[in-house]
Amino acid sequence: MRYRTLGASGLRVPELGLGTGTFAGSGPLFGEWGTAGPEQARRLVDLSLDAGVTLFDSADVYSEGAAEEVLGQAVQGRRDRVLLSTKVGLPTGAGPQDAGTSRSRLIRTTEDALRRLRTDRIDLLQLHAFDASTPVEETLSALDALVRDGKVRYVGASNFSGWQLMKSLAAADRLHTPRHVAHQVYYSPVGRDYEWELMPLGLDQGVGALVWSPLGWGRLTGRIRRGLPLPERSRLHRTSGFGPPVADELLFDVVDVLLEVAAETGRTVPQVAINWLLRRPTVASVIIGARTEEQLIDNLGAVGWELDPEQVERLDAVSRREAPYPYYPYRRQEGFARLDPPLFA
Repeated sequence: MRYRTLGASGLRVPELGLGTGTFAGSGPLFGEWGTAGPEQARRLVDLSLDAGVTLFDSADVYSEGAAEEVLGQAVQGRRDRVLLSTKVGLPTGAGPQDAGTSRSRLIRTTEDALRRLRTDRIDLLQLHAFDASTPVEETLSALDALVRDGKVRYVGASNFSGWQLMKSLAAADRLHTPRHVAHQVYYSPVGRDYEWELMPLGLDQGVGALVWSPLGWGRLTGRIRRGLPLPERSRLHRTSGFGPPVADELLFDVVDVLLEVAAETGRTVPQVAINWLLRRPTVASVIIGARTEEQLIDNLGAVGWELDPEQVERLDAVSRREAPYPYYPYRRQEGFARLDPPLFA
């Protein structure tokens, strides 16, 4: 396992992190992801640590906080060996104080997360979504207080648009509060929108990407193929409305090439897809998830080897799609490209 610096910070994170959406799964979404209890979760953490994975990511909305509780139990006795990352800000109830990142709610939800995780500090606290109803200055000052109190080490964001992230970074510079050093984003071979604006922003501003759903919401497991029905246990049967949409034509074109490269390298489709992501600019860590030990072991096999340049180019080509305005001129027209060369053709 190799380790990378997270954005413009001194924090070193492993290439792969373990997501805990499969821990204590309940409800229509997380119940389909996985239901690992304390014993199974501890085994998954054991396997991860043995492979060099030290980053464990959660959120207060994962199974209504139960995922954080199970993770806290799983890392008991080895807190100093792990990095705990969690996310706050999404609604956790119907009340007026049950959503957003106001000062009062941000401090309360962070303290609740600390209690569930059984720890005195969170290594990376991420805002799960941008809260347009709270002044960004209020949110940043609350984060600053949490850092000064030693309850949080680093701060980040998740699912922000470009202007939302840049507004937060500019305000942090103006107020001299901690900047977001991480942005947890959706990015996969069947979902490359991250490259259009957020990746250049991350390069320019020193914000590292933590990638969620690298397998395109379960589409790139190798079990979904052209001309075949969805596997009976595929979570796409019940959770397709939650995840990012992917056109069938794009999906099957990408899967065809992933299968070819997997055969050439002796690897699996998920391993090839994750390895491709780890080569992309700004990507600090890919967050993998697993319902079983077998799935985890397979995903851990995505590191320690490299795709060759020709294989990367084939995957680039088949997954490439036209960017929307105002991004496409910078890819297609020489005059625009001279001013701001695109990261990818």
